[in-house]
Amino acid sequence: MDIIYEYDGVTASQRLESFAEEKLNKLHKKFDDIIRADVFLKQENTSSDETGMICNIRLSLPGPRIFAEASNQNFEESVIESVSELERQLKKRKDKMKAY
Repeated sequence: MDIIYEYDGVTASQRLESFAEEKLNKLHKKFDDIIRADVFLKQENTSSDETGMICNIRLSLPGPRIFAEASNQNFEESVIESVSELERQLKKRKDKMKAY
C-alpha cells in the first residue's frame, strides 16, 4: 500500500507520518485490497480550541473510493478518528460484498 502525504499550512513531520503509517498499516492488515492512501493534513483557525487540526484520508481500492475527515485539537486524535471511521466504512462494505 502506498501512502501519500499532503500538507496545507502545516510543516511536514516525520513523527506524524510514521504515526499515520502505523495506523494505516493496521487497517491494511485487516483489509488487504487497499491500494493507496492519501493523507491530507491541514490547520485551520477556529474559534474552538478543540478543533482546527484536520486530517482527511482517502483510500483507493477496487470500487468507489472511501473518504473520512476529522478535526480535533491535535493531529494524532484526528488521524485516529479518521482511521476508525474508515474501518467502519470498510467493514460495512465487506459485509455488503459477502451478501452477494
